[in-house]
Amino acid sequence: MASRAEISAENLLTAYGPREVPVDVEQLAKSCGVDVVPQHFEDGDVSGMLLREDGVAPVIGVNTAHSRVRQRFTIAHELGHWSLHPGRLVIFDRPMRINRRDSVSAMATDREEIQANAFAAALLMPERLVRQRVSDLPPAQRRDPEAAAGELARSFDVSRLAMSFRLVNLGLAS
Repeated sequence: MASRAEISAENLLTAYGPREVPVDVEQLAKSCGVDVVPQHFEDGDVSGMLLREDGVAPVIGVNTAHSRVRQRFTIAHELGHWSLHPGRLVIFDRPMRINRRDSVSAMATDREEIQANAFAAALLMPERLVRQRVSDLPPAQRRDPEAAAGELARSFDVSRLAMSFRLVNLGLAS
């Protein structure tokens, strides 16, 4: 049974997303009315953040110091927070809600972080397309999880590690 995060990602892809990979996550965010702002964060540990304020378009800040595939996952992760969670109240000059992705959130020990990571995986690596691409791999590559993850990671424009986790979570690798 699909999780709430996976269903939400599938719904977003159905409403706004492309039917092929790699998913253009920045265009998808834009289609949802969410601005993506590449930014160099002084704290290199921070991958990204989501800022929401009533009456203003939500903004995802993404750390330009990180690799392209990490930035793509971060944008998808923050879209997960945007789609699934109301956010946390942080006071700047005025009240606004914020979600931040850093090394703690990357460990996925918090329920909301686990959901946002599941959303990001489902958004960037839709189950149907992963299963289709696995079946299209040559038999020797299908039998070698490392080779399969590497090839699929290139196709989906994600890290090999992210694809390895996705394959395991879908029961396509051990």
